[in-house]
Amino acid sequence: MIAKRIIPCLDVDAGRVVKGKKFQDLSDVNDPVTLAKYYNDEGADELVFYDITATSEKRDIFLQIVEQTAESVYIPLTIGGGIRTVEDFKRVLRAGADKVSVNSAAVIDPQLITAAALKFGRQCVVLSMDVKRNEDKGCTIYTHGGRINTGIDALEWAVKGESLGAGEIVVNCIDTDGIRNGYDLEITRKISEEVRVPVIASGGAGKSEDFYQVLQHGKADAALAASVFHYGDIRIRELKSYLDNKGIHVRRC
Repeated sequence: MIAKRIIPCLDVDAGRVVKGKKFQDLSDVNDPVTLAKYYNDEGADELVFYDITATSEKRDIFLQIVEQTAESVYIPLTIGGGIRTVEDFKRVLRAGADKVSVNSAAVIDPQLITAAALKFGRQCVVLSMDVKRNEDKGCTIYTHGGRINTGIDALEWAVKGESLGAGEIVVNCIDTDGIRNGYDLEITRKISEEVRVPVIASGGAGKSEDFYQVLQHGKADAALAASVFHYGDIRIRELKSYLDNKGIHVRRC
């Protein structure tokens, strides 16, 4: 049985880890390298760094922070934000990342997923989807840090992303982001049932039960969270013990 993963997410802006609600009202948290070291020691399965303003500001990603973090941790590191070309994938992987997450650029040019998968292997390519519910009770894809509604159906995009070569899919639910009332189980489950690659749930963790719900009933392969870990509300070692006791197979610390 493949173990479910617990993944802290570090949103980085101007060299600092920040956190907000529904992609807005950002507040300062900590230094990214310091926080990454902490999670490495805490027993996190992986780390995800998002340069959350690189795309909207049309600048390159923070390679120096990637290099410093890769030298300091021993768990897989995924980097996203500002990835536009196959060359960007190459630069980030050379800086020490294990996987590269692509969002807005993949919507603009879906063949970027295929090109990166062919060059580096699909295990390196993560399709990150920022999704928001609409009035028709469906979900659409947003880009540029949740600023632009593309009108693309989230479920259709997940299926297409897998067919293009994505090795993992991250489902970032804007409506639940930072609210701490739980993940969107319905969206996560629907996408998990339609694709064969691992699905990572993101947005809404507030208590240990939320992780159980999304891994069990949302059928996610991994759960990503930020503020509950950053502010010490949930310790990863204790969370994994809780999940193990609930029958969820996790890698014990």
